Amino acid sequence: MSKLAICPGSFDPITYGHIDIIQRGARIFDRVIVAVFNNQSKAPLFSVEERIHLIQESVKHLPNVSVDSSDHLLMDYAKEQNADAVIRGLRAVSDFEYEMQITSMNRKLEENIETLFMMTNNQYSFLSSSIVKEVAKYKANVSDLVPEVVEKALKEKYK
Repeated sequence: MSKLAICPGSFDPITYGHIDIIQRGARIFDRVIVAVFNNQSKAPLFSVEERIHLIQESVKHLPNVSVDSSDHLLMDYAKEQNADAVIRGLRAVSDFEYEMQITSMNRKLEENIETLFMMTNNQYSFLSSSIVKEVAKYKANVSDLVPEVVEKALKEKYK
């Protein structure tokens, strides 16, 4: 039986930290869906369609990874996809408290879908999409933080 995991996020934009978690999840699960969700509390730089394209280009080397988007609750989406698990990356202890609250609610909504927390690689522990956008806005080099396709897209946005 094939095991499917959902790797959710806003991915505005995708970073090497996200890709690290996705690659590691792809080694554990038969299939991984990277699902773009719109975080209503954030004003995104990239549209959902742009984010999907940037993610597809960034993970095309992973044959068992696909990209999708949803406006539903994560657990409703995961259930629709017949997912076995949700993969969440943790950068620091500060992420854990927030993620624990979300996971507790998700478990209440759908107890049959597990949440797997993965610690981000140390080299990416400081990395967030917000930091990347801030640095890119001031024309600083982000080539070691994001794939080339994302770097080009950021330069285009901040012309």
